[in-house]
Amino acid sequence: MFYIHDIAAISPVHELFASSPENTNIISGNKLLAVEPVYAGIPPTVLRRMGKAVRMSVGAALHIIQKHPQLDGVIIGTANGGMEDSIKFMNQIVQYEEGLLTPGNFVQSTPNGLASQIAFMVKNKNYNNTHVHRGLSFENALLDVVMLLSEQPSASYLLGGADEISSYNYNIDWLAGWYKKEEVSAERLFNSSTNGTIAGEGAAMFLVNNTRTSATAKFTSLFTSHSTDEAEIQKKLEHFLEKHLPKGEQLDLVLSGENGDRRLLPFYEAMEATVGENAGLLRFKHLCGEYPTASSFALWLSCNILQTQTIPAVLEKRKARSTTFRNLLVYNSFQGHQHSFMLISAVE
Repeated sequence: MFYIHDIAAISPVHELFASSPENTNIISGNKLLAVEPVYAGIPPTVLRRMGKAVRMSVGAALHIIQKHPQLDGVIIGTANGGMEDSIKFMNQIVQYEEGLLTPGNFVQSTPNGLASQIAFMVKNKNYNNTHVHRGLSFENALLDVVMLLSEQPSASYLLGGADEISSYNYNIDWLAGWYKKEEVSAERLFNSSTNGTIAGEGAAMFLVNNTRTSATAKFTSLFTSHSTDEAEIQKKLEHFLEKHLPKGEQLDLVLSGENGDRRLLPFYEAMEATVGENAGLLRFKHLCGEYPTASSFALWLSCNILQTQTIPAVLEKRKARSTTFRNLLVYNSFQGHQHSFMLISAVE
């Protein structure tokens, strides 16, 4: 469908693909907060006005744009945008009785603030779009890129997904039962037999186009679905693999969005039964936590794995039989009713 040429991410884990495993930093706790870098490319006067989601998005994007300044558009997926700043602005409305409000909180809080701030920073006046579809926000951004590249085959786009942990959203989801009531370490997340998971956040960015030369990975296909029936999702996965996996080839790796919530286990068990035992099985949400655009972090991981042909041991649930990896499937389910399959391939 298209090729990925450069990647960047800000997440709760860093140095995951370092040469020395001891350099890997894994955060524990029910909230996995992103480890933010020094934002050298953002002026301090601008940085202090940015909410966390905007900072992460701009910071990850600049890592790519500084090397590839010619972009034909910016497409971002987010479920909540800068929710924390949105709550600050709403509180000001009450506090100041709709009087002298701080416009910065409003500007930074809207979901399209992520894509627009990136464009403002680099003076990009081309296509700019934000997709807000809860657990399929990043996937809809992907579909947008696919359609754009079919219309403009020579174009290059910045694609991304980002969300932050806001107190407002965390409390609502916690009360709804989506997060664990008890403390659980990230290392023991998959041993838990209770409802709920741990919260996460992050931003992942990708430079994409139709050029094969020097590409990091090939994004082969995408499928999304709304369903609460694991048998239906299993049938759709079977059809997806039959249709999009190249003839004579097999899955080498599966990156599973399993998140420690026992209510979602039937979906992931059905997926494991479908892909069989030949493919290596990996998990990632003990590193980044659960958030609506966590699939963007999964795509970042996939590109690293296919490019380096290495798998950090912390990801492995079942070792791969093959020592070379060509086809990788990402399966993610958000709250048991939004599902996505992504097929990514190595570029030879």
